[in-house]
Amino acid sequence: MLQVIQSNLHQFFNRGHERSVKAKKNIVQSIFLKGGSVIISLTLIPLTINYINPTQYGMWLTLSSLITWAALFDMGLGNGLKNKLAEFMALGDVQKARSYVSSTYAILIVISLLLFICFYFINPYIKWHRILNVQDKGSTDLNHLVLIIFAFFCFQFVIQLINTVLTANQAPAKFAFLNLVAQVLTLVAIVCLIRFHKQGSLTDLVIIIAGVPLIALLAGSIWFYKGSYKQIAPTISYINFRHAKELLSVGGGFFIIQICALVFYETDNIVIAQLFGPKEVTTFNVVYKLFSIVLMLFVIVITPFWSAFTEAYIKNDYEWIKNAINKINKLWVALSFCTVLLLIVSPFIYSLWLGKSVTVPLTLSIAMCLYTITNIWQAIYVQLLNGIGKIKLQLYLTTIGAILNIPLAIVLGNVFGIAGVTLANAILFIIMGIAFSVQAGKIINKTATGIFNA
Repeated sequence: MLQVIQSNLHQFFNRGHERSVKAKKNIVQSIFLKGGSVIISLTLIPLTINYINPTQYGMWLTLSSLITWAALFDMGLGNGLKNKLAEFMALGDVQKARSYVSSTYAILIVISLLLFICFYFINPYIKWHRILNVQDKGSTDLNHLVLIIFAFFCFQFVIQLINTVLTANQAPAKFAFLNLVAQVLTLVAIVCLIRFHKQGSLTDLVIIIAGVPLIALLAGSIWFYKGSYKQIAPTISYINFRHAKELLSVGGGFFIIQICALVFYETDNIVIAQLFGPKEVTTFNVVYKLFSIVLMLFVIVITPFWSAFTEAYIKNDYEWIKNAINKINKLWVALSFCTVLLLIVSPFIYSLWLGKSVTVPLTLSIAMCLYTITNIWQAIYVQLLNGIGKIKLQLYLTTIGAILNIPLAIVLGNVFGIAGVTLANAILFIIMGIAFSVQAGKIINKTATGIFNA
């Protein structure tokens, strides 16, 4: 019996096209690795909320959302590198791949230094207590905390490029391993903090949550570039700043899409903080964290396909692309069913997980269920379009959606409470998903013209 199981598993993992085999192995590995990360992440939430309080935790979540906006200053270089690197590796041009990796690191280092210097001088004049909608109890301390968060971000801005390199090489499971190590170290550090520093300190908590993962990321980057990715490791002699123009031409569209994506994903905390106060940001993020388990499963599956789609498109393997999209759509149906089941059992999970520290309205869970299902659906086609570089329609629609998102979230938030903010995202995802699915179908069937083929 055991031999039969082993034989079937071996056939499953080794049957099919080479890029399909790579994807399957990465998916299964990532499920276990990211599953561990999610368990630790869910454990950290009640620990951190109880260590400080829901209001302070909401402040941290809102601040981290604001700082994430600085990620826009990579000008789309990360996604530009992902497509170019996947292309060079498919063609076997290792020297060019190394030059582009080295140049991207150099450009991001320059950008991160300029960002920090500018923010250092601007930060003292920003009234963070007004942005966070909290009482002014020592603005200097709050500004100091934000500066610490931003410094960590600037460091992450550069070293997280290892994720792009691994994904472009269709090896996202390796980055999932780095994340798991980072989560374990963070959990250990927070447990030690709670044990030896009884009085809640938001600054100490931020240093651990934002700083510890960077240590793991840096160590992992050194490990991979000294080992299996030595041939494309960043080196000073391979830096060529002239590559910036080509990277930006590829990543320019992604840059604008990144701005729009941040409006979708990172402004909810700000809108909620302004409408309902920072405490409700915690409530919103608790629900998001629960339903993000389903999103995580989808991301695990879809991540290897970005660069796989790039490779297949370069080699005109449309049949493989069509089969891959059909299989991913079947997965979406299964995940949608799981999301509804999660909604049904969510009250019990909240009670068991958080006790009475956070009260979650049912309407918010329902809205988050719809958000998850629609987000996954449109992301299927976005991954394909990003991989093959057909992003003009996406550029237009996400720009319009970003303009509408905040006012729509405010209107629906005033009508339906916190759930309305999430509902605004879901409505826009439905509209974009319809358009992207039509475009993907035309491209696969080779009937795309005009904006559908741009």
